[in-house]
Amino acid sequence: MPEGDRLDHTAAAMRAALCDRKMLRFEAPRLVGVVPRAGRLIERVESRGRHLRVSWDDGIVLHTNLRRHGVWNLHRAGEHWNGRHNDVTTVIEVPGWVAVCYRAPVIETYRTPDASRHPGLGGLGPDLARPDADLARGVRNLRRPSEPAAALHRVLLDQRLFCGLGNVFRSELLWACTLSPFAAVGDLTATDATRLVDLAAALVRTNQVSPELTGVAGGELAVYGRRGQRCRRCTDTIDAVPSGGNGRSLYWCPGCQVRLHPSGQPVLH
Repeated sequence: MPEGDRLDHTAAAMRAALCDRKMLRFEAPRLVGVVPRAGRLIERVESRGRHLRVSWDDGIVLHTNLRRHGVWNLHRAGEHWNGRHNDVTTVIEVPGWVAVCYRAPVIETYRTPDASRHPGLGGLGPDLARPDADLARGVRNLRRPSEPAAALHRVLLDQRLFCGLGNVFRSELLWACTLSPFAAVGDLTATDATRLVDLAAALVRTNQVSPELTGVAGGELAVYGRRGQRCRRCTDTIDAVPSGGNGRSLYWCPGCQVRLHPSGQPVLH
């Protein structure tokens, strides 16, 4: 039986090994729910009682209930696993590490409800990772917000506009377009919306095949995870604030992301 303090220690080790890394592989033969996609970034690992949850940057959450006999183990890449192959219920691999769950009777995934998602569009938008995605539909969704005053950094995480952007690429996308994260979505021009969707699709697709997390044009990340560092474009200091719930942070450069910035104090959450 996994005691609470032991699982807390395991979750802490998994956080250090998995978080802010791109997932290389996911296996769960008895999974109930959507399968997390390789290339997505792991954002959180949490434990409570005998439950352990892993969250990705596209809003997918893996929930495992270990009950009496389940256990999570963390291995270095290439290291021998001690458990029996038939007992393996979940495998999550990132560069350098493999997390393995044994004998968990409950393995399920779901999408986290996000209070920042603006209502009214209904259904899921086009999947940006697919080469046949209807990007024009994504542009139309972005140009027809039910809440024109909603902040752009919030709207971009709404899976009903388009799917697959995630938290990391939200920050990188806005930086690349020099747009203020706090711009009202209703103020976007047709050119702005088209560029946002086209570049979002390029970011998602590039990172499907790249072994390392990459930013615009395949380069290093420009703002995400770089709070307090100098912007590569204008040398101002990159900032970050909690945004969108689920432990996410928005990164941006106040020096050069000024297009459509609202007057007054922006709403951060």
